[in-house]
Amino acid sequence: MARIVDLEVLDIRFPTSRQLDGSDAMNPDPDYSAAYVVLHTDSGPDGYGFAFTIGRGNDVQAAAIRSLAPFVVGRPVPETAEALAALSAELVGDSPLRWLGPEKGVVHMAIGAVVNAAWDLAARRAGLPLWRFLAGLTPEEIVGLVDFRYLTDAITPDEALAILRKAEPTRQRRIDQLVADGYPAYTTSPGWLGYSDEKLARLARQAVQDGFDMIKLKVGGELAEDVRRMKLAREVVGDGVRIAVDANQRWDTSTAIAWMRELAPFDPYWIEEPTSPDDVLGHRTIAEALRPIRVATGEHVQNRVVFKQLLQADAIDVVQIDAARVGGVNENVAILLLAAKFGVPVCPHAGGVGLCELVQHLSMFDFVAVSGSVGGRVIEWVDHLHEHFHDPAMVVRGRYVAPNAPGFSARMYDSTLRRFRFPDGPEWTVSSP
Repeated sequence: MARIVDLEVLDIRFPTSRQLDGSDAMNPDPDYSAAYVVLHTDSGPDGYGFAFTIGRGNDVQAAAIRSLAPFVVGRPVPETAEALAALSAELVGDSPLRWLGPEKGVVHMAIGAVVNAAWDLAARRAGLPLWRFLAGLTPEEIVGLVDFRYLTDAITPDEALAILRKAEPTRQRRIDQLVADGYPAYTTSPGWLGYSDEKLARLARQAVQDGFDMIKLKVGGELAEDVRRMKLAREVVGDGVRIAVDANQRWDTSTAIAWMRELAPFDPYWIEEPTSPDDVLGHRTIAEALRPIRVATGEHVQNRVVFKQLLQADAIDVVQIDAARVGGVNENVAILLLAAKFGVPVCPHAGGVGLCELVQHLSMFDFVAVSGSVGGRVIEWVDHLHEHFHDPAMVVRGRYVAPNAPGFSARMYDSTLRRFRFPDGPEWTVSSP
């Protein structure tokens, strides 16, 4: 029986702040980073995962992941849905670690990184990309992955089974469709707040030429600047391209409503993270005031319980799962089932480093085995840092190409790990020109 023999953690940081890639109103100069975990086995292959951060604090995140080593080192390699459910339950349920949340924050993100690495390992051993590995499970096995505690007032295991069984007979048809046509994408690459007007216009124009029918702009710095930039973007892309906007939690409820009414003449498709991700009632107030402009959130929603409340309160029109924020694949399966129950489309957050690589699998699993539809669904695309991964996400003519390599697409090149390791990698010890 193969066993996990070591849990290795590296602090990997990319100096994206130098070009203001990733800049927004709340995070003006992020350095996209990964607390990167490797589950080493005694017989290969290994499993890979990470928690995404934006620089300072990545060492704290890495330390939290290291604290989980006693739970996994010496453990048989989890290869079945039952074993992966047991690992997740043990990590999330440890009482002293749970006290630090519960089920939120640095420790919960650490659990997500380890759980995701275990799923990567299981999919590698099965010889399948994660989306196909997940979609090959029975409805009963998928329901068994989910912790339904705190959820049964919104969705029960029987209701989840009914959703999954309804989609099961036509799974293969949708797998074939994904392989042939890919999955719709939108791009944030033109819209970082620190970019000049010239760069915004050039990248927006290029996005349309590349086949995207939706782009996203960061907002929330200065109202007059947002109006001007939104006007510029609309002039560049025309009326046939959707423009979403993202405030990254910058506003109070009343500010969000007033600000978005100033942007409304330019037909924003959604407003993302208009206020605190914990403020369920604030999101509902904003949604009621702004519809038909959609309200989207989820990048910083800390667990399935807050998603449940947002959906119960009719507070969001778009669910934005994040592969590295909650407790890994298992909890994201719960959120996908919640979204399906409430009929709300899932459009994952995928900025950062490696998030495009991960969430494509979750969206494709959702399409094949849960929702059975891409109606209203789209995955974010940010065109940087993919070159550091063995199995990089790919977008062609505005659509994600379905991954075919075994695993969760999380493995970085060893040369990347050496170069960008913080604080002693060459990228951080040699002065840039």
